[in-house]
Amino acid sequence: MRRIFGVLLLVLSLAAGPLRAQETVWVQVEAHPSLSTAEERARLYAQRLQDVAGFTMGGGWYAIALGPYDRATAEDVLSSFRAAAEIPRDSFIARSRDYRQQFWPVGADDLASTPVGLPAPEAAPDPEPVDETPQQARASEAQLTRAQREELQIALQWAGFYDGAIDASFGPGTRGAMSGWQREMGYEPTGVLTTRQRADLIAQYDAVLDGLDLQTVTDDRAGIRMTLPLGVVGFDRHEFPFAQYEPTGALPQARVLLISQPGDRATLAGLYEIMQTLEIVPPEGPRNRDEASFTLEGRDARIVSVTEARLEDGAIKGFTLVWPTGDEDRRTRLLDEMRASFARLPGTLSPADGADAVQDIDLVAGLAVRQPLRARSGFYVDGRGHVLTATETVEGCARITLDDSHEAEVVARDAEPGIALLRPRETLAPMRVAGFAETPSRLKSEIAVAGYSFGGRLPAPTMTFGRLEELRGLAGEADLSRLSLDAREGDAGGPVFDATGAVVGMLLPRPESGPRLPDGVHFAASAGALRAALVSAGLSPRGAGPASALAPEELTDLGTGMTVLVSCWD
Repeated sequence: MRRIFGVLLLVLSLAAGPLRAQETVWVQVEAHPSLSTAEERARLYAQRLQDVAGFTMGGGWYAIALGPYDRATAEDVLSSFRAAAEIPRDSFIARSRDYRQQFWPVGADDLASTPVGLPAPEAAPDPEPVDETPQQARASEAQLTRAQREELQIALQWAGFYDGAIDASFGPGTRGAMSGWQREMGYEPTGVLTTRQRADLIAQYDAVLDGLDLQTVTDDRAGIRMTLPLGVVGFDRHEFPFAQYEPTGALPQARVLLISQPGDRATLAGLYEIMQTLEIVPPEGPRNRDEASFTLEGRDARIVSVTEARLEDGAIKGFTLVWPTGDEDRRTRLLDEMRASFARLPGTLSPADGADAVQDIDLVAGLAVRQPLRARSGFYVDGRGHVLTATETVEGCARITLDDSHEAEVVARDAEPGIALLRPRETLAPMRVAGFAETPSRLKSEIAVAGYSFGGRLPAPTMTFGRLEELRGLAGEADLSRLSLDAREGDAGGPVFDATGAVVGMLLPRPESGPRLPDGVHFAASAGALRAALVSAGLSPRGAGPASALAPEELTDLGTGMTVLVSCWD
């Protein structure tokens, strides 16, 4: 397709009938961060298509577009040229206000042209005003306030031309940045911005916020006033201690929370811990807390989350912004606007706000609590906090925690029978440590397993009682024992005790492949296999020594002090 004759015929037919009132739009086909690349691509498009134009977009990007059109014509051009593979499949319709200075064709001003599909205006537009002379530019610059001069430095910094202090002083660094920006935009690099150039620079700086519909919101119930992006989020509900703004569709990852509750330092510390359990606060990122405030930043492949809260006069107030990963320019600018506009008003949310909402152990104020890939059991084997667990527990984990609070790493594995040794990243002081049986237990003797049967939904391990059925596996494996008890998935990795409290094994997960075992049939890695794994890792396992049988409550105390929740996170 050498020319857009089909489109022109369509335009003529539209002109013959009633015309729909449409805004001036363009079909954007490409954008590049390099002016030279954009010019070369525009030149190539112009060799085979009409209506090719190139514009600066701000932020160092340059767009290549076809137009100007009314919307109906633009939709036809977009559809026809996509179908003919003349333009990329991801081309889209853009508005004139998305563009700034035209760089292709040189000297053109298509932003002021009549769009194809609309009748010519009755009167010619006013001529483009003549820009200021350098002397006039200096005179108008001298009238700027300190805040306006700082704003220009901030805009130059954001555009990548200035890296000095924001001090409202137009020294050599600022003048050089102005010259660099002028040169990039095609202006004479005088180092002094004219009134129109200053307006263009600020418009580029503000363009990143287009579509967010920033508005000042006053929430008297929460006692907070601040600027919010109501183009992408909308108020959903008050549920103590948050006023929650949910995504409206344009950015499904976007979310804002206003934090408001009465409290003291202990309340602030508790909120700090609770926020870190939420899915909207990824675990990777800097955290800072002092007696009166905290900040949390979390990042993953999907979202970036920033939370700030401060305690003043018995009220904790702050906010959380959740934004899609990769949209750093808009997120940074929006965060600056939110911080600058945040104001504390009288009053806080009440614990009664949202009390009638659906309650769930996996929710905090209606927000999902981050859940591990799996949660199993383990037990302490020395005074520094080393933990034995099953290898299945720690397979494919990006992060491992002990009791949801302490980071740990795998330091040794034994694939047969399936033992993993964990070391906490900080030294711990366990209440109880495993003492391993020196001799095998008697068949049919009573045993007990301590474990987090329900994957951590209960705050402490439970004890499950059963019998030792065989000192080998079904295929004669000497490092296994067969047990009869009603254990659950979360118990895997927990210690197996005899009646004296000596550890005689570690419960293994039920096999997922092979013959289906009858209910109540479980296997444990033997005490001998566990001792060998610890010695191989350079640790000295403790022996249990002779002892008399413990009462059930004593055995429960022993298991509770020794057993730990092991969680695997993605």
